Amino acid sequence: MLSLVVFWPLLVGVGLLAVPRLPDRAVRWLWVAASAVDLALVVAIWVGYRGHGIGYQTNLAWIPSVGVGYHVGVDGLSLPLLAMTAVLFLACAIYSLRQRTRVRGFAALFLFLETVSLGLFVSLDLILFFVFFDLSIVGMYFVIAGWGHGDRQRSALKFFLYTFLGSLALLLGFIGLYLSATPHTFDMVALTRAHPLTGLGGGLALLAIGLGLAIKTPTVPFHTWLPPAHTDAPAAGSAILAGVLLKMGTYGFVRIAMPMLPDSWRRYALVAVVIGVVSVVYGALVALAQRDFKRMIAYTSVNHMGYILLAVGAAGLLGSGAAARSLAVTGAVTQMVSHGLITGALFLLSGVLYQRGGSYAMDSYGGLATRTPRFAMLTAAAAFASLGLPGFSGFIAEFQVFAGSLGPVPVATAIAVLGILLTAALFLAALRRVFLGGYRAPRGATVTDLTAVEAVAIVPLMLLALLIGVLPRFLLDLIEPAARTAAELVAR
Repeated sequence: MLSLVVFWPLLVGVGLLAVPRLPDRAVRWLWVAASAVDLALVVAIWVGYRGHGIGYQTNLAWIPSVGVGYHVGVDGLSLPLLAMTAVLFLACAIYSLRQRTRVRGFAALFLFLETVSLGLFVSLDLILFFVFFDLSIVGMYFVIAGWGHGDRQRSALKFFLYTFLGSLALLLGFIGLYLSATPHTFDMVALTRAHPLTGLGGGLALLAIGLGLAIKTPTVPFHTWLPPAHTDAPAAGSAILAGVLLKMGTYGFVRIAMPMLPDSWRRYALVAVVIGVVSVVYGALVALAQRDFKRMIAYTSVNHMGYILLAVGAAGLLGSGAAARSLAVTGAVTQMVSHGLITGALFLLSGVLYQRGGSYAMDSYGGLATRTPRFAMLTAAAAFASLGLPGFSGFIAEFQVFAGSLGPVPVATAIAVLGILLTAALFLAALRRVFLGGYRAPRGATVTDLTAVEAVAIVPLMLLALLIGVLPRFLLDLIEPAARTAAELVAR
């Protein structure tokens, strides 16, 4: 069942490429149907999951001579991200019903990206995780270079080189874990149980794995590939890059670094806290200075990923109680889901702005609220959700992050709270520039309101953020037991 969820999009993508002369309209609707079927399968898995331990496991020998297996499964850490990924890819498929350029290749590439993203979140073998991690880089490179705008070739190359360098560091750390285990294995369940590396070896392995994950996340100072990649990517590509691919880094911290290297994680947890707080404040300040709407959203991702790093760092500090550690990890995972939904919606909305006016420059627009009320209302809702307004998922996530981190790192948490104030200021300034005042638009542009297709793609993302914000128990009941286990593993 889980393998069907992972590989179904790839099968459909290959089918689209194999069938000659398939009309673009048919390709677009087949893409939507395939993503909808995949989401339905994920929902079935969620309903059937018993809530404890790893479910839906498949463990087959793949390269037995080096202990590599096709080992997949889900638990409370991975299943929410699996569902968020399926939702966001379906939203992008619907949003791309208006795609007119090389539709078949575009759809096949996104279906390929959906498979590698889902595959990474269910991987329970380090080499399998690494394969999906690397393939995601390849897929997004072609999305940016092939369907982006502006200086897309340069941005795609920068994205590829940075994140590929990170993946090589990640591989070195994985090999270190493999060599230290007896018997040698890349199996994540066995390595979590054994936590074979301590001392200097554990520190070096954590350095390599942490570097690879920090680049992918990204955190300051490894974030420089992010703004150009987002600015020049197509809107659907930016939504997947921010909503799903960034979570591969933060998920790796919770799934690999913390439970497999608990001694080293506790020893260097303060480094994660400091990097997290710097990312929160730096990302918000730089976003505040932006005049490009899409670039501003990109920098808020650096800010929001900082909250996650703060939480997982605080969870590793000795002295923090078991309840606080568990709460911090729960907040980190909830923030991954919340950021995926809300920032995915924001990037799709930025694509609407660019499609109408041919520019992301906020000073080129003004007074759009009078002519595009649905667009203005939805953008305002996404902005307030992103800054953590109560009633949306961002508030639930950030409240848990701060409550879990305040005890072990009170000063760092207090500084991080300032990030919310800065985020509120930057979003309010952006809304004032674009939607209030006298009407203004780039020369020759006609800014019209959201179409029905655009609304159908974006509104469900905001409704899910609202549902989690008002009735979060269905999500927290899934995350909390797994977060408690992760906190216990790091405290060994």
